[in-house]
Amino acid sequence: MSVSDPQVCKWSLCQSGVIAVFLASSFLLSCHSPKQKAEESVPMAIEEEIVTEVDPYTDFEKRLVDFGLQDIAEVDSTIGVKMVYATPDNFLGHVLYHGLNHAFMVPAMAQKLSKAQQRLKALRPDLSLLIYDAARPLSIQREMWESVKGTPNVSFVADPAKGRGMHNYGAAVDITLMDSAGKPLPMGSEHDYFGPEARIDHEAELLESGLITEEELSNRKLLRRVMTESGFVTCVSEWWHFNHIPSIRAKQELKIIDFE
Repeated sequence: MSVSDPQVCKWSLCQSGVIAVFLASSFLLSCHSPKQKAEESVPMAIEEEIVTEVDPYTDFEKRLVDFGLQDIAEVDSTIGVKMVYATPDNFLGHVLYHGLNHAFMVPAMAQKLSKAQQRLKALRPDLSLLIYDAARPLSIQREMWESVKGTPNVSFVADPAKGRGMHNYGAAVDITLMDSAGKPLPMGSEHDYFGPEARIDHEAELLESGLITEEELSNRKLLRRVMTESGFVTCVSEWWHFNHIPSIRAKQELKIIDFE
């Protein structure tokens, strides 16, 4: 969910002490959003809150439409949507997205996401994509920052006055796979988990150490396959985060979503 630029998602791995390095040095780097530790995470009743069709838009969502963004449900209603920040089941513990329940994004990204869904269905007809977060206006980014100032979570959120994340351009998506019942597949960590299990650049070591399972790794690879083959860019520190285009292009070609 991002607050920081995916170009800074880099991690150096020592030749020994892999997991120690994970825990000690890599977790304060984020592609796009605040994180929370596993013991602080709150289970989410995802399948009960998935949006799969175009519901009436709120006034806030109408402003996103006027800005030129597109609701993924208008392009492909088979893709599930469960906006985590529209619920209290997030690292803040309260609703951050008031009047934002649909997944909005730049139109070209919506088309690519629909292609990813089609690729997935061709490989696994029983599965679908499930979106956790998409476009995030800068006004909400500011609110997020204010919510964490003076708390231990401040390290997980970028100051919007100093940086822009890909979600703030409407060019990033947090996404996973779900089964036909709407249940997310196991991926080795929760969405928004800030730990070594969330990384994708040393999954062999994670598997060998028992931090993720073969099934979880297989699910991750399937998600990455359909997303990258559709033109999305990965983030090494978050298995769920994908960018529409590289950040340098976003800064040149796209507008920050800012209503104030």
